[in-house]
Amino acid sequence: MAIRLSRTFILRKLHQLSGIFPLGVFLLEHFYTNSKALTGPGDFNNAVKDLQSIPYILFVEIGGIFIPLIYHAVYGLVITMEARPNNLAYPYSRNWFYLIQRITGVILFFFITFHVLNFRFGMIPGLNTVSVAHSPDQAFDIVSREFRMIPIFIVYMIGITATVWHLANGIWLFLVDWGITIGERAQRLTGYACIAFGVVLLLVGVNAAVAFIRPGGLLGGIIY
Repeated sequence: MAIRLSRTFILRKLHQLSGIFPLGVFLLEHFYTNSKALTGPGDFNNAVKDLQSIPYILFVEIGGIFIPLIYHAVYGLVITMEARPNNLAYPYSRNWFYLIQRITGVILFFFITFHVLNFRFGMIPGLNTVSVAHSPDQAFDIVSREFRMIPIFIVYMIGITATVWHLANGIWLFLVDWGITIGERAQRLTGYACIAFGVVLLLVGVNAAVAFIRPGGLLGGIIY
């Protein structure tokens, strides 16, 4: 008996997959590269140089980052517009988590657009007109200069927090929807694991951001 899959089903599954692979993996790499700032400008600049020296980097970015990112963002907005929140009538934790997932998705649509235009392409007049990717020797100074602007730093703190929530909760949703975690107990334990993962990842992301304006990040060089 043939199994017919609806177009919506396939699009949603692709949306979930693109959020984990490659975008989730890219986020982890991004946080790792940013964490190089903990050991000084030189290490961060060298990390940016290493990334830009990857063969066919333009094709890697287009196929592995930009296309999945655009699809995930646009279809995520479609899902958000189709959503009918009923949190007041059914105030369950899963309902609230789903609503926050949709809210963080909208935040990330605007934040990532700003972030890419700002640091990747240097296309924000009056703020940054130099691409970090094209000026790796100045990478640390470019980011540091902007992060010392309080409004910009606040925007990035909101963006980092929204990104971490969206990924951590997205991993839990992926595991449940794909039938990897079955049963209430398994889903509850997986939820705790995703929360712990999110907390650790948030600390890493915030610490890396702080390192651009304070040597050693939040811990002031205790770790290194």
